[in-house]
Amino acid sequence: MFKTIDYKSLEGNYVLIDVRSPGEYNEATIPGAINIPLFTDEERKNIGTVYVNESVEKAKQLGVEAVAKKLPAIFNEVSQLDRHYDKLVFFCARGGMRSGSITSLMISLGVNAFKLSGGYKAYRKVINEELPKLNEGVKYIVLRGKTGTGKTEILSGLKNKGYDVLDLEDAANHRGSLLGNVGLGEGNSQKYFETSIYEMLKNRKSNFVFVEGESKRIGNVIIPGFIYDGMSNGIHVFIDADIDFRSKLIVREYTKEENCKAEIFSCLDKLGKYISQKNIDRYKALVLEGKYEEVTAELMEKYYDPMYMNAINKYEFTVEFKVQDIETVCSEIEVWVKNNILENGEAAVD
Repeated sequence: MFKTIDYKSLEGNYVLIDVRSPGEYNEATIPGAINIPLFTDEERKNIGTVYVNESVEKAKQLGVEAVAKKLPAIFNEVSQLDRHYDKLVFFCARGGMRSGSITSLMISLGVNAFKLSGGYKAYRKVINEELPKLNEGVKYIVLRGKTGTGKTEILSGLKNKGYDVLDLEDAANHRGSLLGNVGLGEGNSQKYFETSIYEMLKNRKSNFVFVEGESKRIGNVIIPGFIYDGMSNGIHVFIDADIDFRSKLIVREYTKEENCKAEIFSCLDKLGKYISQKNIDRYKALVLEGKYEEVTAELMEKYYDPMYMNAINKYEFTVEFKVQDIETVCSEIEVWVKNNILENGEAAVD
């Protein structure tokens, strides 16, 4: 028999162990969880197929055979963790057979193991219930401005100063534009995205939260409606910078990886409904020559800026800042916040 524990009851020196397959884990997991999979992705697929199309007993047999080969390595990993944590909490998708069987086995081997009640599904229920509550009372200070004005870098600077920040692009692993995934790899799943938002809002120290203005969709994910509405009703700050600053910042950010040219070509092809094929071919030729700033400046002036300005004309801006360097503008924003936003000029930082 195994011991179970609810996610909300977790406290003390514990570690979460996700026994789902690597694919399940990579899509989304509980923050801080370590993946010790019982099945590979292929094994999980095969067992599931047998379960549905043949028999439960045969699926169980396949599962036992797959796990048996891995048990020495699994026990070695678990034993290492058992030396450092008071509780080892195992979970699978729904708190069923995978986590139940491994928890029972580890208890029989002397490990202080628990099964997370309801598994990852129960954790998702916590997110769905608690995230709207965490959003209540938050006053978003929304940084809006043209592409390349350093809004993401400003958020990072404000976070380093101790202010609360909701970094949606980091949560999505996408910069929010058609070129937004260059150098970042695959974007995060909706579940991962919402989990990241939950963690950021849960750990805030005040009800004033800085966030970058975004479209409702960021890459493959969608901002929850109640957060998007909160941003729309927030305090809007316009961030501006000259074209030279913006071009240099974008080129520095988008050309970090060796394969950036191939990724830029792929994204340029997606602009076909906005830009002629002749211009796309010309941009590709310039990229091959390493003339990134020329391409960047022209794309911003002819495509991104008009589109963005049309989108933000509906907002009323409380204040505007011109960026020349990130550190200086962060200090200017901090002074403005203390004098105009926070009560009695007191900063909402520890």
